[in-house]
Amino acid sequence: MIDIPSPAVAIVGRHNSGKTTLIEQLIAELCGRGLDVGSIKHHSHRGFDIDYPGKDSYRHRAAGATETVIAAPGQVARIKTVEEEVECSELVRSMPNHDIIVVEGYRKSGLPSIEIMRAGNEADCRAAALFVEAARAGLPLTTDFTQLGRAADKDASGASPTTYSAEADAASKMPSSNTVAVVTDIPDAREATALYGIPAFDLADVAGLADFLGEHYVRPRVSVVIQAGGESRRMGRSKATVPFAGRPLICRLVERLAPVADELIITTNEADNLGFLAEEYPELAIKLVPDAYPERGALPGLYTALSAAENPYVAVVACDMVFASARLVVAEALAMHETGADVVAPANKHGFEPLHALYRKDTCAPAVHARTERGEKRVQSFFDDPDITVLPFAQERVLEAEPRGGCFINANTPEELARIEHSYLGE
Repeated sequence: MIDIPSPAVAIVGRHNSGKTTLIEQLIAELCGRGLDVGSIKHHSHRGFDIDYPGKDSYRHRAAGATETVIAAPGQVARIKTVEEEVECSELVRSMPNHDIIVVEGYRKSGLPSIEIMRAGNEADCRAAALFVEAARAGLPLTTDFTQLGRAADKDASGASPTTYSAEADAASKMPSSNTVAVVTDIPDAREATALYGIPAFDLADVAGLADFLGEHYVRPRVSVVIQAGGESRRMGRSKATVPFAGRPLICRLVERLAPVADELIITTNEADNLGFLAEEYPELAIKLVPDAYPERGALPGLYTALSAAENPYVAVVACDMVFASARLVVAEALAMHETGADVVAPANKHGFEPLHALYRKDTCAPAVHARTERGEKRVQSFFDDPDITVLPFAQERVLEAEPRGGCFINANTPEELARIEHSYLGE
């Protein structure tokens, strides 16, 4: 199984803001949409109920265990003794393979954060008043709002308070440059969000908030397309069915790439020869798709892959790329998500590698279709399209994702395949 880093957002607020209730509703909504949701609960105080005297976890740790996992049908908890407070980023890294992680608390995590402000909470109302004051004054969200809180709390003599201040406390827990949305029923907070250009949601608009997360933060789904084509003249048969290490070569590609495929497609004009895959991998629901164009060529083949895919990101590899890498697909998907590129393509001194690249379907499919309709067959012409943003994935980034390399090695003749097989079996 390939571990895929999970995107995460934090939902923050003040004590008794209703964070937990909102998170419960939001998690239920996201799960109801078929998403895999992880969550982290941050306690600012030390200790929590699962680990008190008498509980098995407490007894194990009292005996000297530094980390204890408590498992029961349908539930797992992990308790670990650490020297210092664990960073939120560390916890997120330890929870891969979720579509999104919803974090409660961790205001200073650096994660994109959703601020909750409820009219029934006095601390929220104080924060909202400072929030709108700052917005009206044109102060950026990078401002140290603590100074505003101190100014609001000065006594008549002008002296700053030396003890706890409700205003200063509210100011220390303000929206920041990490704030991406606010959930509120306070008019001041809504006015501030409008001035700052931040989306605002009603407390009851859980579906709208889930839509927002789905559009901006949920892990984009990836379709993996293995191009099998048809019979290879040099191989004397379909490359997909040529034996490799005692099995059809296509089986190796399926098993290497399936762990990161939300949808697995094989483009082939010999579907009958690959019918055995449905019995071999019934859980994968592999789609066999014929070429969209009668003409052969890299660009028509790419259009077939893009038009067949249902997900927003499409990874395309050839069936003879013996060392195709799921880790490289993950790295490319993360880069596309972070940069907004239309294509993430491995690059070397000779140019771009169109196979084992990742494509954004909604922008690439129309552009590839238009060029194919004009009779173009080379993918390079598409990479030169000024309306398409191509992110070069340099060799060092490829090796960072897949240290063993070899991702782009392919076999065009029986002799080449035999050499690769000999090398593989000799490892």
